[in-house]
Amino acid sequence: MDVVLILLIVVVILALFFDYTNGFHDTANAIATVVSTRVLTPRFAVALAAIFNLVGALISVEVATTVGKGLVNPQLLDILTMLAIVIGAIIWNLITWYFGLPTSSSHALIGAIIGGAIAHYDFSVVNYSILINKVFWPSIFAPILGIIGGIIFLFISYLIASNIKAYLVNRLFRYLQLFSSSFMALSHGSNDAQKTMGLISMALVAAGVYKEFTVPLWVKLVAAFAIALGTMVGGWRIIKTMGMRLTKLRPVDGFSAETSAATTIMLASHFGMPISTTYVITSSIMGVGVAKKLKAIKWSLAFTILTAWFFTIPASATLSFLIYKLLSLFIKI
Repeated sequence: MDVVLILLIVVVILALFFDYTNGFHDTANAIATVVSTRVLTPRFAVALAAIFNLVGALISVEVATTVGKGLVNPQLLDILTMLAIVIGAIIWNLITWYFGLPTSSSHALIGAIIGGAIAHYDFSVVNYSILINKVFWPSIFAPILGIIGGIIFLFISYLIASNIKAYLVNRLFRYLQLFSSSFMALSHGSNDAQKTMGLISMALVAAGVYKEFTVPLWVKLVAAFAIALGTMVGGWRIIKTMGMRLTKLRPVDGFSAETSAATTIMLASHFGMPISTTYVITSSIMGVGVAKKLKAIKWSLAFTILTAWFFTIPASATLSFLIYKLLSLFIKI
């Protein structure tokens, strides 16, 4: 069997494994709040998130296109580069999952793409305009929108609650959290699963299977099912960090944070921006906490999370760069 074909099969399998790890790494995005407020049991919440992740993954291919051909031209890469990219992203995902840090699987992949592409080609291979406009600026403004949105939705929720009898408030927002957590899972699938679609489609071009970038139906389906399966496993370490350690949440808080985050992510998906769903929901939770009082947030933990965010792209880029250089010593294309 041809070496390129073998490596392509390996890349597709590892990309789906990355998608799977993305699912269990980022399950917390959709269900941390609904579990911590005891609206749903963890098992039921994970099943609900898996279903809506699957549906969300099939909505569009805007983010897949940005990842697959926007950041770098896949025609300038080879299949060995793609192997280094997916290995680098997986390693960083697993490291941060092990330590329970809600860092970005999206930024891990973006960093790995940049590092691997530079290792194979040079710095000119990166489309810096796309990197700045669709990754850098959204990575800054999306969490800010999450914080502001969390505050606004909490304020609106309080206005609604003020006109309802006290004993009905918790019951109302427990039901509303079913909507908001489902909306959050849908938005997660619409953004995160598409990154793996873009990665696999990128590999198909690099291996010469397709001359131009396209996202085949089978790629959409396998990526959607992989992230849904990963979601079913669940990332309990990160759920604990986000839903229980960052700030204390009630149903009204969970609804406000999830609705804010999901709205922001769906907007980003529409414009093909591969943002971090983790960053946005974490920021929304912080916004809800700040709206109550500054002391509601455990700022030492928030600082640890922010530090991990800062290092994700350069760390995964470095990993991918070094992995490519190592692989190129032993594998010749």
